[in-house]
Amino acid sequence: METANERRVRGRFAPSPSGRMHLGNIYTAVMSWLSVKSRGGEWVLRIEDLDPQRSKREYALMIEDDLHWLGLDWDEGGLEGKGASGPYSQSLRGDIYEEYMRRLEAGGLLYPCRCRRSDIMATQAPHRSDGRVVYAGTCRPRHLGGVAPDDASAEGASMRMFVPDREIGFNDRVYGPVSFNLAEECGDFIIRRADGAWAYQLAVVVDDALMGITEVMRGNDLLLSAAQQIYLFGQLGFEAPEYAHLPLICNSDGQRLSKRDSSMSMEQLRRRHTPEQLLGEIAFMAGILSEPAPVKPADLIPVFHLPLRKCVEDDWIFVAKNVPL
Repeated sequence: METANERRVRGRFAPSPSGRMHLGNIYTAVMSWLSVKSRGGEWVLRIEDLDPQRSKREYALMIEDDLHWLGLDWDEGGLEGKGASGPYSQSLRGDIYEEYMRRLEAGGLLYPCRCRRSDIMATQAPHRSDGRVVYAGTCRPRHLGGVAPDDASAEGASMRMFVPDREIGFNDRVYGPVSFNLAEECGDFIIRRADGAWAYQLAVVVDDALMGITEVMRGNDLLLSAAQQIYLFGQLGFEAPEYAHLPLICNSDGQRLSKRDSSMSMEQLRRRHTPEQLLGEIAFMAGILSEPAPVKPADLIPVFHLPLRKCVEDDWIFVAKNVPL
């Protein structure tokens, strides 16, 4: 089997269409596009619209329009679904996720869970400052070392993935060697919710595997997710891609950007900048350019490099300190 280093480079940008993109989203898109193109690869646009309450087609159209405006054209995917690995919207891939969940079930590593999030939060102290808790294994069956019956009904329950008490490590292209013990960091995690919605971890792993993705570039808030996904890749018999996790961008108050930061939304940024100006600012933030000069995407390919940590303080990029946006 070819390794990720031997296969043709294929990266992806996988936004959630739950609102207008902001500077942080665009920063990730630009870095992902440059990383792929600097290695002679293909860039896939996947729409991660698993949440039917928050995801809207109009936002997906805005995402595509913003990428086109910047000159970040994709080789495969998008709403039109060009390419052989579609559909490229996760809301249309439920049957595929079902097939691979059954494979995990056949391996004896899934079990039904009736714990509600509110119950888990009420009985456990947060594991980290972000409010994350470690699932205590309340519904874990006996054959996996728990106390629940092995024949518990799955009807109306969520499905959890058993995780072992061992380190899962990988070499991040930005942060270097990273490892997590999933049993200590998160515990058994959800694969499918009780309402039937597919969980992020399974959908991403299946999609990356079937779409031939060899590199994933995204925010460092997903470092733990990389370990969960590497574990799932192995259980499904797939090779994991390379990972590169970028420091997050925060606003002048030191808070991580969100779609509520209207001043940093693409709607506002497009009013104040040309595509070339915005790309120049982003390249300066990343340390690719020594000054924020207007530039086209193709001009950045020869000078792109990792790691992108020149402007980082405590794993955050402070917009107010580095970019006059």
